[in-house]
Amino acid sequence: MIYVAVGCAALALFIWASRGKPVLKRREWRFLAATLALACFAAAAYVGVRGGWGKSIVLVVMGLWLAVSTRRTGLGVPSLSGKLSDSEARAILGVTPDASTAEIQAAYTRLMRMAHPDKGGTSGLAAQLNAARDRLLKK
Repeated sequence: MIYVAVGCAALALFIWASRGKPVLKRREWRFLAATLALACFAAAAYVGVRGGWGKSIVLVVMGLWLAVSTRRTGLGVPSLSGKLSDSEARAILGVTPDASTAEIQAAYTRLMRMAHPDKGGTSGLAAQLNAARDRLLKK
């Protein structure tokens, strides 16, 4: 039980030191949450084998919550409900103001290869790329 108290104290110190600012970015949180989920499942198995079923259930639930939190997508992605300006669209695609249609399409294709949800990207990033391409090509 002393380990739980030390862990809570370390967490409280960490939250106090951050002063409300996000310390962990999305990638770091996913890695940390996955690691903690595995640790919770291992601890639940150990405690369950030793006969502590109540603690084991709590650890499994905590591990499941952490595992689910690693798979959340779309957090922090700005909504595309507002109009996208030309300068924002160019910044997203990384093209200059005098870029041709072929250059815009090439930049979109290059970025979409990396950002497509089937290739490990997020649907929010793919939507931003689509909106930027549509904005620049419909001028």
